[in-house]
Amino acid sequence: MRSVPAAALACLLFNAFVWGVSWWPFRQLNALGLHSVWATGFAFLFSTIVISIWRPLAWRGLLRRPALLWLVLAAGATNVAFNWGVMIGEVVRVVLLFYLMPVWSLLLARWLLDEAITGAALARMALALGGAAIVLWQPGAGFPLPSSLADWLGLAGGLCFAFVNVLVRRNRDAPDDVRALAMFVGGFVVAVTMAWVMSLGGTMAFPPAPHWLWIAGTIALALALLAGNFALQYGVARVPAGVTAIVMLSEVLFAALSSVAIGGETLSARTLAGGAMILAATVLAALTQRVGVAAGSERSLSGTTERSN
Repeated sequence: MRSVPAAALACLLFNAFVWGVSWWPFRQLNALGLHSVWATGFAFLFSTIVISIWRPLAWRGLLRRPALLWLVLAAGATNVAFNWGVMIGEVVRVVLLFYLMPVWSLLLARWLLDEAITGAALARMALALGGAAIVLWQPGAGFPLPSSLADWLGLAGGLCFAFVNVLVRRNRDAPDDVRALAMFVGGFVVAVTMAWVMSLGGTMAFPPAPHWLWIAGTIALALALLAGNFALQYGVARVPAGVTAIVMLSEVLFAALSSVAIGGETLSARTLAGGAMILAATVLAALTQRVGVAAGSERSLSGTTERSN
């Protein structure tokens, strides 16, 4: 078996760390008056400018592929939902609900890619949904359903992220830089559009007056997310897809440790038990993917579980 480069693993862990602790800068910016949806839009605008300078011809490829519009929308919705959710909700709870994405990936792959749903896949789905039910269950509340906006945002983010992964596979003929540009543009366009509409409707505040503190904070956040994306691209090109998916689960660990250490959150036994079931289903899905990749002797750079940073 070919050894996995330590540098590539470190890059994957760095990306997971960036996303695992991303809740903190979003909350700090919110305390300065900049809502996470606006912050997401500004951060992705910065990233879009960077990749446009680095790969200017990617725009030509994107404009020639109207089918990638769905990837633009799905990637943007993923980031808006996740970043908003971790800003207002219990971090670990939102992240765990986000990681129900293997359930949605299974259903979307059946619908869009005509992939068969096996008995093992149904078992993994049941395991993940059972874990979600435990996380969501409240004594005396009846059937376990999301009880807050943050819960719904976590679920919606995972669903959109699963849609992103299926769309990446469906458009695997598009160059990597074109797909990356589509996801960066999505993070900017969807976030700014949603923030503008909600601000006009009075349900979200417009950005505060320009001040070096929140502007510098937004640029720092954008640089961190961009560095995480570059690290992810380096890692997935050198690590088997199944291993990548498992390593990326360390995001949950980073989120848990940071939310307890600096966020003052506590982890209930119910959250730990349900979270273990959700993560177990994700690991099993990744192991299945790893076996399939080994059998087919192929790996796609963007076919792994990746988020546009």
